[in-house]
Amino acid sequence: MDEAIHTPAPTPPLLAPAGPVPLVDAGEAFAAAPLRALVERVRAAAADGARLRITGGDTKHFVSLDPAVNPAGDALAEELSLRDLAGIVNYEPTELVVTVRAGTPLAELEAALAERGQCLPFEPPRFGPARALAPWDPSPEASPIGLPAPTAGRRGTVGGMVAAGLAGPSRAAVGSVRDHVLGVLLLDGRARLMRFGGEVIKNVAGYDVSRLVAGSWGALGVACEVSLKVMPIAPATCTLRFDLDQAGALETLNAWAGQPLPLDASVWWRDTLCVRLRGAAAAVHAATVRLGGEVIPPELADAFWSGLRDHRDEFFAQAQARLDADPFLALWRLSLPATAPVLPLGHDPLVEWGGAQRWVVARDTEGPALVAAALAAGGSARPFRRGSFPAGGDPVETSLHNAECGPRTDPLAVIQRRLKTAFDPHGVFVAGAPIAREMAPVA
Repeated sequence: MDEAIHTPAPTPPLLAPAGPVPLVDAGEAFAAAPLRALVERVRAAAADGARLRITGGDTKHFVSLDPAVNPAGDALAEELSLRDLAGIVNYEPTELVVTVRAGTPLAELEAALAERGQCLPFEPPRFGPARALAPWDPSPEASPIGLPAPTAGRRGTVGGMVAAGLAGPSRAAVGSVRDHVLGVLLLDGRARLMRFGGEVIKNVAGYDVSRLVAGSWGALGVACEVSLKVMPIAPATCTLRFDLDQAGALETLNAWAGQPLPLDASVWWRDTLCVRLRGAAAAVHAATVRLGGEVIPPELADAFWSGLRDHRDEFFAQAQARLDADPFLALWRLSLPATAPVLPLGHDPLVEWGGAQRWVVARDTEGPALVAAALAAGGSARPFRRGSFPAGGDPVETSLHNAECGPRTDPLAVIQRRLKTAFDPHGVFVAGAPIAREMAPVA
């Protein structure tokens, strides 16, 4: 059993701050020509009433393709590319902190960290070019999971990782992207450069705007640089497989969550539960013996978790095929308390994060029922990915979807709109679809 344990080589007044705006010194701000060009571009857009759509590798634009969610201005917005604003500014392995420019390819950052035995523990998805999924091909000549390599063509960037705030299989154990953001250099809608946070883990100075930027989908401004907390690569890893129905898997995961186990990730699909153990070799070995189950060989396990992280495993490949065949289908993402019971999600759901994240393909007409079920369980639901939406689609289904995605009016959405106004009063930046509802003005 020990050989199945993989051990890598060691390696407030919300909108009216009392103090001055933390503007960056002009000499520092304009040290890089790409940054200077971005500032001038935003200043001109604010003066001309233009709108800008922030892009890096443009690997997540599929999330913004739904015209029922996105404001009409997105189609007319000019692209503000950050690809030239790239490079690692500062890396202190002993301090577990790295500062990176927004346009830096995510693969480049992860490679630099891996050289020092460190990683981004929250496993951000490495999406490839839009709609790059291909039929399953298990041949060793293909990429490890039989699909196009995620770094082919357009590549995800660090700025896009922070703006989207998406995390992979280990999110429930190690925290989100937001939990690892220490500081940010932000270019707001007035073309002002402001630095929030810093490059130390214990930093309590000022408002925690840096974490607010994580998951904001570009609504507040351009995150030109980010400082991130990184972690050492775990010394040992083991993946276990169990045959359980969904109710049994949720009950088991909730029981294990209250025990001192090195649980790092979990996923359930089609009556199969897989869990990944990570940590000290002794702890992983003890947990493997205690939990039982079928031990998955390390090379297969690594390929499986990589595919799940990048949405290129069998579940997501099949989901994309269904979306391509029916534009009124969507891949829905539900965020729930981990203790939520089995929900009526329809056919073939996938459950991650100990039950806290659930995926299902459903028709637009089923959307209101999914949202209601998620709300009743204390969570939320929204469409994450969909096929091409025809301009002349079925009027009944289209109107239902539009109604579901209208502007929110709850207190949290009101706060989010006030933040948008404070950082981008001219509406220069087009928010990505996942937050467009919150930022849409209410009549």
